[in-house]
Amino acid sequence: MTLRGALIWGALALAVAIPLISAAQSPLLQWRDPVYIVAGFSGIIGLALLLVQAALIAGLLPGVPGRRLHIWAGVGLIVAVVVHVAGLWITSPPNVIDVVLFRSPTPFSIWGAVAMWAVFTGGLLAGIRKRIGPRSWRLGHSLAAIVMITGTVIHTWRIQGAMEDLTKAGLCVIVLAAGAWALQQRRVWRLLR
Repeated sequence: MTLRGALIWGALALAVAIPLISAAQSPLLQWRDPVYIVAGFSGIIGLALLLVQAALIAGLLPGVPGRRLHIWAGVGLIVAVVVHVAGLWITSPPNVIDVVLFRSPTPFSIWGAVAMWAVFTGGLLAGIRKRIGPRSWRLGHSLAAIVMITGTVIHTWRIQGAMEDLTKAGLCVIVLAAGAWALQQRRVWRLLR
């Protein structure tokens, strides 16, 4: 592996590990049930997987088959979202129902629901890719990615939880930048003509 490759992998590892370690040390976790903690960390892992997804599709991670791993990271993202929502459901079903039906009084919840549905839409589109044609698939999947990244970052940013503010902000900015870079590399805007 080259020095450049090692630096890229090291930066990715730090971008993911620092917010996770910081959240694990939060005093807010002392009074939470294990299910709630797992649900929260699944959300953080989902945010980190958005970074991995963007880096893979943009070809930023040297030495790995980007598109193939992009599929598996997408499956991991869907699993992280399901665990996140299921854990929150176990701890408070009425709140999750309000969120899924878009009637929650907390704006961060609405952004989380939008991001969740975008993740599921992106996964569905990936599953039917060959049936809808490459142009329609690429446009739909890219739009779903824009919504999932934007929705997830706003959802994360507005929550006052276990994630420490500075590391949360850093990861959110990195996810937005990597997502924009990946979309620019894929020249998605050409599909809108």
